[in-house]
Amino acid sequence: MMLRIRSRDGLERVTVDNPHNATVSVLKTIIQKQLGIPIHNQTLSTNQNLLLAKSVEDLHRFSDMSNPDAPLSSLNLSHGSIVFLAYDGERRVAGPTAFSPAGSFGRKMTMDDLIAKQMRHYVNETLAFAVKRGGFMYGTVSEEGKVEVDFIYEPPQQGRCFQAAEYHAESGLKEWVTAVVKLEVNEDMGADDDDPKLSKMKKDVVVGVKDTREVDNDFFLVVVKISDHQGPLSSTFPIENRNTQVTMRALKNHLERTKNLPFVKRISDFHLLLVLARFLDLAADVPALTECVQTQTAIPEGYQILIESMASAA
Repeated sequence: MMLRIRSRDGLERVTVDNPHNATVSVLKTIIQKQLGIPIHNQTLSTNQNLLLAKSVEDLHRFSDMSNPDAPLSSLNLSHGSIVFLAYDGERRVAGPTAFSPAGSFGRKMTMDDLIAKQMRHYVNETLAFAVKRGGFMYGTVSEEGKVEVDFIYEPPQQGRCFQAAEYHAESGLKEWVTAVVKLEVNEDMGADDDDPKLSKMKKDVVVGVKDTREVDNDFFLVVVKISDHQGPLSSTFPIENRNTQVTMRALKNHLERTKNLPFVKRISDFHLLLVLARFLDLAADVPALTECVQTQTAIPEGYQILIESMASAA
């Protein structure tokens, strides 16, 4: 299990080899070994306000991880969770790992036509381009480096490009492609003083031939033309983690709308499968269903009855 450790030095990562039996004491030992901070100097908390503590008395107010025998699981810590760390003393922090573009950096991308329209419509009509929106794109990369995006999963988020960069750095994936949906601004359009499309620098930087402290975020991106193609699954089911919560009513409506199709076709929808994964066993049920969807073979009767009963309960 990987945990993010946020301290005054920034965001670092530690690896917990046996998370099911790990305690706060074990985590402190790991931090001492991997980050070089002595156990007796550490104060840990799941509350980010720990980093604002100014005195020892302030530190003592954060007691959620003060019991060394408390299991990490009891603190709702899982892979990718953030733990906040305050410590006394100084240490040498290793510099960041050099960023290297993925193998298909700057090459051609195609995207399933429907999901491209869904993302553009939501960002434009619902968010009015006022909030950045990120998603994980799933698909394939050909031997020639052509990227084909079949689905987009939109995780719970507040809309930060930095989150995508962090995931890229820790993913270890050979291929990682970033696509940007943006509003094109013409000469008749203006911007507010606090423009979310700009990054404000702490000192002058050179962009083009002039010094500036405000840099368009597009300066940091390589734009790739996006064409369209037809993906292997449908994406007509309501999309998760948006302003409107997806309920079992959506499942019922979807199954009624597709009742004339074979059952495997009825559930061959990326976002529908994500909803089912919230209620079924990830270790047994979900792999069995996705195998049927992938091979387009009949869904076992037991799973069909279970899914239909979930929909009927709406």
